[in-house]
Amino acid sequence: MLCIGLVGVEGHLVEVEADLSLGLPALVLTGLPDAALNEARDRVRAAIVNSGQRWPNRRITVNLLPATLPKQGSGFDLAIACALLAGAGELPLAPIQGVAVLGELGLDGTVRPVRGVLPMVAAAAAAGVTQVVVPQGNAREATMVPGLTVRSVDSLHRLVAFIRGESELLDPPPDLPDPVMTGPDLADIAGQDFGRYALEVAAAGGHHMSMIGPPGAGKTMLAERLPSILPELDDASALEVTALQSIAGVLPPDGRLIRRPPFQAPHHSASLAALIGGGSGIARPGALSLAHRGVLLLDEAPEFANATLQALRQPLESGRVILGRARGNTEYPARVQVVMAANPCPCANPAGDQYCQCSALARRRYLSKLSGPLLDRIDIQIKLQPVRAIELMTPSAPAEPSATVAARVADARAAAAARWGAYGWRLNAEVPGPELRRPPWRLAPKNTASLRVRLDRGTLSARGFDRILRLAWTVADLDGRDSPRGSDVNEAAQLRLGDAHDRQARS
Repeated sequence: MLCIGLVGVEGHLVEVEADLSLGLPALVLTGLPDAALNEARDRVRAAIVNSGQRWPNRRITVNLLPATLPKQGSGFDLAIACALLAGAGELPLAPIQGVAVLGELGLDGTVRPVRGVLPMVAAAAAAGVTQVVVPQGNAREATMVPGLTVRSVDSLHRLVAFIRGESELLDPPPDLPDPVMTGPDLADIAGQDFGRYALEVAAAGGHHMSMIGPPGAGKTMLAERLPSILPELDDASALEVTALQSIAGVLPPDGRLIRRPPFQAPHHSASLAALIGGGSGIARPGALSLAHRGVLLLDEAPEFANATLQALRQPLESGRVILGRARGNTEYPARVQVVMAANPCPCANPAGDQYCQCSALARRRYLSKLSGPLLDRIDIQIKLQPVRAIELMTPSAPAEPSATVAARVADARAAAAARWGAYGWRLNAEVPGPELRRPPWRLAPKNTASLRVRLDRGTLSARGFDRILRLAWTVADLDGRDSPRGSDVNEAAQLRLGDAHDRQARS
């Protein structure tokens, strides 16, 4: 029988073979099974008997090939049961020759959904398999992969009857209509024109962002509305995101392809494994990977454990997480936009710095949790001021809704994709710094003079220099220019260094 095993997000074709020989009745599993897979012995036995089939009282050896590949989970149950019955002479396997079979068995013979069906089915298609049998609860998810014939099954009895030619398998459920997109809107934000503009720049270029300001200034509200101005995911990105959600077991019950950029906001008490990924055996994805192609909000960032924050440094550069364990390395994608929000001090007096009750040492110690190397990887670093009463109670004009801002973001992203597409980049934030410092993309010396002075004085790192250049290209894209001007570079430097004054939102 054929089945699929997962290591991270990568699927591998697995052959399930069963040998029945003379000896004391027993069932032995080989091929590096984990604890959940080892327990399949009892599940499969009960399911076969309770489905009206005869259990072979022989010495049974079930091997999972390749034997060197770690196997995990309960998705092999259905394939093991079919291999056993075929080895006992109860089933002819010709009707499902070359068909990949996935599913977990209940003790009564029901076939239950399993995690990770989408990347499993995609791996089967890549290996040349043309037909798959999946649990009924995973059928819609499996149909996302083109070029495959998908059939579903709700019980072992139904699959056995199909193999014997006595009944048919179930067809996948019909497609559902596209859902109506709802969620927080930028129109809810009172004031904070500069914060809204910085959020627009972050969305247009895929830049990381940090906001420091008093309670009630709108830091969390702004961050929660970033997904509302991001464009929908294309087919390749949507499959990546949906596969990760499937592996983590958080895919919506309707099994629909996820088109909206995901949003993750873990609590500041989250562990390192919860944020980055981890676990025994094969490591599972954390919030960082579940936010792939979307937004990871670290609200109250200084309250996170220091080791947890520092673990973000390498993924923010590479866009992936590599988790090493005794049984091998697991790699998950982590191309995210990180948004950090923080109060300026522990007391967080909403009246501002002049009423702060914290000592200078306490303020420095609080914000020092956001280390220099971590902040150096954050493109946009702004300070928000308290919202004034006139902005909160009597706005001069209705705030722009997310749909209006999203249209400008889409135009800016389209301009960046047209410019960088031939090089394999889609966003300004993805462009390597050396490329921006070489012809034909190198800016005129007069446009970068102030940056070079800061670099020579040591107030700006080389990484910060490159990130300001990326921001400048995004500012130019939003304004509809082919390349940045000196004013764009200065504006990008203000966004990066956090010393900008409020700028009115574009109309």
